[in-house]
Amino acid sequence: MNLAQLNDLDADDFVVALAGIYEHSPWVPKAVLDQRPFADSAALAAALASAVADSGADAQLALIRANPELGARLRVRESLTAASSAEQQGAGLDQCSAEEYAQLQALNSAYQLRFGFPFILAVRGHDRQSIIAAMGERLRNHERAERGEALRQIDRIAGFRLADLLN
Repeated sequence: MNLAQLNDLDADDFVVALAGIYEHSPWVPKAVLDQRPFADSAALAAALASAVADSGADAQLALIRANPELGARLRVRESLTAASSAEQQGAGLDQCSAEEYAQLQALNSAYQLRFGFPFILAVRGHDRQSIIAAMGERLRNHERAERGEALRQIDRIAGFRLADLLN
């Protein structure tokens, strides 16, 4: 699909086409419907990110919580979307050793306990070791800073997914 085709879709089809850009959150593309047509993919990505930024703390927290835990056993995560599964597999999270899996589980648990939402990282360009290192580093953040970082990572993920959709 290209941007012109996306711009020409009716409202329901536009939302369906972009439904996977933000994990389990079709409200995000729905929020930008009236801004069409978009001049380029950067304008669309910026509009989607602005919709998230303007949505308020409760909607943002729900969006953050809609994302899967990194490194959960991919084959047992029924709620893992195809995009999330592919991204995690691309980073090698489906090939964790028992020790790496235990580290991820311990870090995920500590992160969830500290912040109340899953650790989020745009994993493209990362491997298992860099993901584990990032989790450890970000556990030191304050809650407000970490919420902001989670939202920035979600926007990065959305940017990657949008580029994949339009290419």
